[in-house]
Amino acid sequence: MTADQIATFCLTLPGAREDLKWGSNRVFSVAGNKMFAILDFLGDGLAFKVGPELFLGFVDRPGIHPAPYLARAHWISMGTPLPLGDDELRELLTRSHQLVVRKLAKIRQVGLLLDQ
Repeated sequence: MTADQIATFCLTLPGAREDLKWGSNRVFSVAGNKMFAILDFLGDGLAFKVGPELFLGFVDRPGIHPAPYLARAHWISMGTPLPLGDDELRELLTRSHQLVVRKLAKIRQVGLLLDQ
């Protein structure tokens, strides 16, 4: 997927919005400021949140690394070309979105959960 395809997909997720932060980072968030993906992370590539049970398995894969500054929150990063297929990437971005949504207060989750 290209950066624009990733951005378009992220914006289809419930309540998602895009902001430009820290220079040229395209940050995708939900519920105002809860980030779930960053494009052009550290100048190139993509970073997003994964579940703690998946984190170590992903960072063992070639081309995927713990995201600087965000690894303690189970974020991974990868440069271009992305080492994941389109379907797997869409699934992981959706999962990242849902991990963030599930951390919100129950009242704020309404309309944002995909598997209610």
